[in-house]
Amino acid sequence: MRVWAIANQKGGVGKTTTTLALGRGLAMRGQRVLLMDLDPHSSLTRAFGVPAEPAPAGVLDLFDQAAAELAPLVRGTGIENLSFVAAQTALATLERRSATQPGLGLALANALARGGQDYDYVLFDCPPTLGLLMVNALAAADRVIIPTQTEPLALHGLNGMCRTVDMIERSRRRPLPASVLPTLHDKRTRTGNDTLRQMQETHGDRVWDDAIPNDTRICSVDELVKPLSASQYPGRGLSAYRRALDWLLSSDRVQMEQAA
Repeated sequence: MRVWAIANQKGGVGKTTTTLALGRGLAMRGQRVLLMDLDPHSSLTRAFGVPAEPAPAGVLDLFDQAAAELAPLVRGTGIENLSFVAAQTALATLERRSATQPGLGLALANALARGGQDYDYVLFDCPPTLGLLMVNALAAADRVIIPTQTEPLALHGLNGMCRTVDMIERSRRRPLPASVLPTLHDKRTRTGNDTLRQMQETHGDRVWDDAIPNDTRICSVDELVKPLSASQYPGRGLSAYRRALDWLLSSDRVQMEQAA
């Protein structure tokens, strides 16, 4: 089982779209994939048609019960090999509870240790804040994927996220590779191209040498939650995610070879 955390401390950079696109791509390659929605805003959960009320069973249950089983919380998606665990708005209360309820910092890692063996890949869709949920995801992850808009203000969020990854890596005392995925790129603009170049110069090999373009076909995520079809990767956005997935899988192979 490989665990990827899709995370950025800045909102609006395409985390949920990236989680769905990469999860869909892995499922198309025959991998058993579990998506976990860690964001109280529940965008991934809504994408699969789960209403906010009544509150669904989901991620919060793994924090409410120390020995909660993962399997009863998993939902199918209609896409072969792709499942997910829903978020609940009450996840927003976890920060307050963590001050008086010890042991929450490894809730996700413990849940995967008990029930993650049924999956080849687990992808966390993280909230855009550095708190208990993101720390849980980073503690459990084998790789962090940082979607980042190619616009100047996004660079500050990227720098902060990279510092957070480095801090978590030191505290857990094992490698936590970070892969930066430029998103929402408009190659027609000088600002977008200059920002992409600066991102690559500052963060080097961590950054993909391509970018996910703006593509209205995936803005509403409808294409991402449809059952797989012969068209496979319609549109330039999903085609770019296919190339990004090739890069990520190659990086993973190198990481595992180095660890062997």
